Amino acid sequence: MQIIKRLLLVLILLLFIISFQQVNAQTKNPEIKAGMNKTEKMMKATFGSGCFWCTEAVFELVNGVQSVVSGYAGGTTENPTYEEICTGSTGHAEVVQITYDNEIISYEELLEILWKTHDPTSLNRQGNDAGTQYRSGIFYHNEEQKQLAENYKTELDKSGAWDKPIVTEIVPLATFYKAEDYHQDYYEKNPNQGYCAFVIAPKIEKFEKVFKNKLK
Repeated sequence: MQIIKRLLLVLILLLFIISFQQVNAQTKNPEIKAGMNKTEKMMKATFGSGCFWCTEAVFELVNGVQSVVSGYAGGTTENPTYEEICTGSTGHAEVVQITYDNEIISYEELLEILWKTHDPTSLNRQGNDAGTQYRSGIFYHNEEQKQLAENYKTELDKSGAWDKPIVTEIVPLATFYKAEDYHQDYYEKNPNQGYCAFVIAPKIEKFEKVFKNKLK
């Protein structure tokens, strides 16, 4: 009986050692380790700065940004459609949700791009696009993003960068609704469409000059 117990203990010890060696080997594997870190460092940001076609086109050029999804946030209607959004009755804003690598670009840098690529002092309007759906907004995902956005906004107002106060709303993200498929990568798919050619293209050209050190 004692021999059997000892054999079982030896077997358990051997299994533990083998398991430990396998885990240790995996974590030392550069490819596996890189994959683990990649998952941990990917973060999300959600911004509104007028028509989401424009905002999406800008952030898709930024180094460190993995994906940009156009959608709706800040309203009360569940699963709103673009047609409903355009009436202004749902309370939603056109926004983009950005997935980015925090080791390549920081949230503060994304905020800088946001504020410098639209007019944050214009209430419910960007250019000829008017309505609450085009409002300037930061929909934070956590308290750290909230604090960074509020501090940045305060400093910008103090700096006098604009003649008027910043009206960008800073609110928690409740629910993000992905926009219809035809809105995704709109500028990339429709560069010759009127709005894209006359509104988005000049915006992109200016952005590439000002932020050339942050391009992919």
